[in-house]
Amino acid sequence: MGEQVDRATTEAQDAAIEAAVLAHLLAIHPTQLTAAELAREVAGPEADFAARDAIERAARDLAGVGLLHRNGDLLTPSRAALRCAELLDR
Repeated sequence: MGEQVDRATTEAQDAAIEAAVLAHLLAIHPTQLTAAELAREVAGPEADFAARDAIERAARDLAGVGLLHRNGDLLTPSRAALRCAELLDR
């Protein structure tokens, strides 16, 4: 039972970080950031390894589902993410 609670907590934390990463990239669009710049802007300049790693995992997972594009080292929201944000802002 404890393992299920831990997994749910971890999944919720991961989803929250993904949401924060996507929201930040949408807010600054069309500016593109590297993963390191994104980590500094989302988690702060004094972020520890765990925070930076969580943001990099979020970027990887968002790219995996088509909400974020990697252009070399640069990250930008996909057209699908931009359109979704536009529809939700109505």
